[in-house]
Amino acid sequence: MASMNFSSAKQTIKPPQRGIFPLDHDAECKPFKEKYLNCLKNEADKHHLCRDFSKEYLQCRMDRNLMASEDLDRLGFSKEATVEKAVEYDKSKEKGGYVAGKHIDGRMKWWFQR
Repeated sequence: MASMNFSSAKQTIKPPQRGIFPLDHDAECKPFKEKYLNCLKNEADKHHLCRDFSKEYLQCRMDRNLMASEDLDRLGFSKEATVEKAVEYDKSKEKGGYVAGKHIDGRMKWWFQR
């Protein structure tokens, strides 16, 4: 049975600009990766607390040509992008029995039904 091709035009595939880079087959940056992942585990996935480890890992990858060289400020490591005094939501409303949307009375109408 022949394959079905519904398009006569040639399809071209473009790679994404960022996000795909060679794997670290020689484990050159593995110690940096492990430090970062351990930090995430110890800090309950609060990535802003592990920022320095992430920066070291990315710098290692760039130094070994495992990703394109880029200014770390453009990757979110500038002074302005630093997170300070982040407060996690404590879910106090939900613990008290709050259910989103439960407070709305009656049936809502769509914009075209009004």
